[in-house]
Amino acid sequence: MSVRDYTKPYYPVFLDLTGRLAVIVGGGAVAERKVRTLVEYGARVRIIAPQVTPWIAGQAGAGTIEHEPRGYVRGDLEDAFLVICATDSAEVNVAVSDEAEARGCLVNVVDVPELCSFIVPSIVRRGQLQLAISTGGAAPAVAKRLRKHIDGHVGPEWETYVALLGELRALVMERVPGSEADRKPIFEAVADSDLLERIAAGERPTAEDLFARFAGDAR
Repeated sequence: MSVRDYTKPYYPVFLDLTGRLAVIVGGGAVAERKVRTLVEYGARVRIIAPQVTPWIAGQAGAGTIEHEPRGYVRGDLEDAFLVICATDSAEVNVAVSDEAEARGCLVNVVDVPELCSFIVPSIVRRGQLQLAISTGGAAPAVAKRLRKHIDGHVGPEWETYVALLGELRALVMERVPGSEADRKPIFEAVADSDLLERIAAGERPTAEDLFARFAGDAR
């Protein structure tokens, strides 16, 4: 058995999975967790497994996901954008990884990093704000501990804050002429302000309020 190189760098990236096919091989508790996340992010999910958890069966029955009630066979990954293999079979794991690589699919074989083209980070999410933490597989327990630490320090006000800044950005892009460099001071002024603290204290300014305060003279 080869020793994995834990110094290998991974390129961090956020994927748009909306409407893209994600194939999951396996139907147990681990597969269920993967399905829940992928559905949340808008993927079109297909399960390949002879047996699945009651929750997966319910989702398939409701038409939320697809389920092929059988074992994996080569060809099942056709048109897949992303593949996750969550089985206890080393033979299936290798076969799925090989087909995914041949087809150019992103693939994750759970707990077998040497068969993966990507690994899944620990995530803290507050609406549109997402903080992804990874140790490159060297110390998963540390990544989880750090996630819990951040989760306790990044409050729900961040969701409101980021959403509001997104609304403001749309207004600025629409109403303030010039280049991105001309608009940059506005965004920096908002970021340097006490807006987050005000939201945490219960204030609910609107994007129009912020535009009037920070960009009114820029039109």
